[in-house]
Amino acid sequence: MRLKDFNITLCLLFFFQWSQAQFALRGTIKNNENNVVPDTEVYLKELEKFARANSDGNYVINNITPGRYQLVVFAYGYKVWEEKVQISTDTTIDILLESLSEELSEVVVTQQRERIFALKQLKKVEGTAIYAGKKTEVILLEGLVANLAANNARQVYGQVVGLNIYDNGDAGLQLNIGGRGLDPNRTANFNTRQNGYDISADVLGYPESYYTPPAEALQEIQVVRGAASLQYGTQFGGLVNFKFKTPEPDKKIAWVSRQTLGSYDLRTSFNSLSGTLGKFSYYTYFNYKEGNGFRANSSFGSRNYFAHLGYQFNNRTKVTLETTLLNYLAQQPGGLTDAQFLEDPTFSNRTRNWFDVDWKLFSLRLDHAFSDYTNLSLNLFGLNASRKALGFRTNRVSQPDDLSEPRELLVDNFRNWGAELRVLSRYSLGENESALLLGGKIYNTNNDQRQGPGSNASNADFSFADDTFPNYERQAAFDFPNFNLALFGENVFNISDDFNLTPGFRLEHIKTESIGSYRNVVLDLAGNPLLNEEIADNRTFDRTFLLMGLGASYKLSSSGELYGNFSQNYRSVTFSDIRVVNPSFQVDQNISDEKGFTADIGFRGRLKDKLSYDLGAFTLLYDNRLGEVLKNETRTNALGEEVETGRIVRFRGNIGTALMYGFEGFADWSLKETFLPSLTKMKLNYFLNLALTASEYISSEENNVEGNQVEFIPKVNLKTGFRFGYGNLLGSLQYSYLSNQFTDATNAPQDVNDNQRGIEGAIPAYDILDASFSYTLKKWRLEAGVNNVLNNTYFTRRATGYPGPGILPAEPRTAYVTLQLTL
Repeated sequence: MRLKDFNITLCLLFFFQWSQAQFALRGTIKNNENNVVPDTEVYLKELEKFARANSDGNYVINNITPGRYQLVVFAYGYKVWEEKVQISTDTTIDILLESLSEELSEVVVTQQRERIFALKQLKKVEGTAIYAGKKTEVILLEGLVANLAANNARQVYGQVVGLNIYDNGDAGLQLNIGGRGLDPNRTANFNTRQNGYDISADVLGYPESYYTPPAEALQEIQVVRGAASLQYGTQFGGLVNFKFKTPEPDKKIAWVSRQTLGSYDLRTSFNSLSGTLGKFSYYTYFNYKEGNGFRANSSFGSRNYFAHLGYQFNNRTKVTLETTLLNYLAQQPGGLTDAQFLEDPTFSNRTRNWFDVDWKLFSLRLDHAFSDYTNLSLNLFGLNASRKALGFRTNRVSQPDDLSEPRELLVDNFRNWGAELRVLSRYSLGENESALLLGGKIYNTNNDQRQGPGSNASNADFSFADDTFPNYERQAAFDFPNFNLALFGENVFNISDDFNLTPGFRLEHIKTESIGSYRNVVLDLAGNPLLNEEIADNRTFDRTFLLMGLGASYKLSSSGELYGNFSQNYRSVTFSDIRVVNPSFQVDQNISDEKGFTADIGFRGRLKDKLSYDLGAFTLLYDNRLGEVLKNETRTNALGEEVETGRIVRFRGNIGTALMYGFEGFADWSLKETFLPSLTKMKLNYFLNLALTASEYISSEENNVEGNQVEFIPKVNLKTGFRFGYGNLLGSLQYSYLSNQFTDATNAPQDVNDNQRGIEGAIPAYDILDASFSYTLKKWRLEAGVNNVLNNTYFTRRATGYPGPGILPAEPRTAYVTLQLTL
């Protein structure tokens, strides 16, 4: 035999042996009544392999190397099934789940699921997504004891490390979270999605989220830090994905009704219906909220409807249609100066400010499995929405509302559509299974914005009054057509059972346009026009770039894993950066995109059922960072010259290069399993969530910036507390502390004597204590709690525009009570 033939034979023999070393585990899951249990979660602990039973109760886990493994099966309403299994060939294991009795306490049900480590963070490969080597956190809403009716973000996100949260006091109509030096305003630095599709106004042109799904409708919230930029978008923050509850698999109709009363006339009603009829499934809800704020001139009312319709053609193909409708109207009390806040944080001198949001989201999704190894998902989605802001806005926050003057009106209309295709294929590499993800996204928007005079009335009249006030100074009208095309890919290379590498890329093409004009109005001291001209301002930003990243993880043992990742990031200039006429700040005409990278390294795991942890360090480099400094205001005079007005304003532009780095740690310790394991009806956990962050502007061409700390970064961000219970009584006690933080790049300190503006200055340190309880009796559940138990006075935000400008005080002590009925 020739050497070449011998080599070919040897390779074929090796391939044969290698391919035969991979086996499959499959079976059917049924209950005591011999009915199949669909949507059951099946998990091989040591290999971190996960499968979900289909509508016929069948599951399969492929590419298993020979060995002895812990097999865990979980389904709501059933006891956890857990057993050691030996895999040495293709194996079939049919599983019989035991129903939970109604007498079994909610404490035990909650603990059953918490035993499964894989369900506390995203798996390496899930659906058509890859999360290996990334910092991921999953909030399981099912066992959370918190003020869900008001979407209290401080409690809901209490175990996500390092988040900086604005407190709005609007029953959670808007979510404002940031982290690692990213502005929390409307979560604009995260890619926000629900069930995998975008929900923000314009992902690249205006990535602010005016709609937030109600926590009462959610099954989990998935948070993936900066490395998510390769799969989901370019944002520095990463991904926040709201995953809704799924249809009841074994009921034709299931009803959940939750009614809540709270402080300051808070009233909410949440009602959902779900079920499965053959191949058709549905989940739908209606959520109503209304209330008065703790300050004068504040109130809100909202209506939110959601419908999910699914049709399972067969074991491999499913189509899902989703519709979301939201409308809310809020009266806004405006901002305060530091002096006003210290004297009376409930004060308001804005009687005519209103805000209106109308949001319509649509999604059509196809999921198809070509085989047990290759899955496809195609998501078509669209948005038709508007936001309208109306009110008296001035550079002098302390100035009383002049009822004879027109109110400023901003109207934005958002119309966009997109399509995202993902194909994930698992394949064998050596003795291990690897996975390749390839995808593409096309996104098109046609947004417009108009700014001008509103009426001088006091009601929520969102019509322009151009004829009545022709010389109003702040007038503009722009169209913002944007186009985005992206190709992305990641591959999990499982080098061994313990070590994997995940390289990835994202090729992005973005075309951002601004087409329109603004008016340049110059008045004399008597208010007569010296100049009233229309100035065209058309701009196009057209760019193509490549982002790269790499993730890695190494399993030290069955209870601990090292992980790390590096990813390039990019933030496109938004149309609010390009053109908004604001009395409180000016925008640099030469503003440009931001870029940089994020990196994480950490150690996470679980020690038996006693301790789960995630300890890590991060760094974030932000080049061309957009920020604000204090400057003299300039305007164009009648001769076309740029002259200073004598007023100091916040100037927004590319401030410089910022570096943020720090430690983020989370630990959840079961005191009950450690000291009192025999008390099955008892639950007692202590958790610690700590972020220590340092930051610096390492270069800047602006005066008094280089060497300063980066804004929106408290050096210490702590959340800690207890989760406890006995029988059907559950409770949580959470303490939050954030050290002081700056709000602009010049690090202006707080001026307690400021009685004019309230726009610049530090946010002082603050702490908050929250307590919540729930009690379940058969089909009824009673929830109650107190937020800000210590009744501390604090604020988390200085707004430069709506809903300010000025300091926005946070809520004092509030209480709530919720009654839930499940049928």
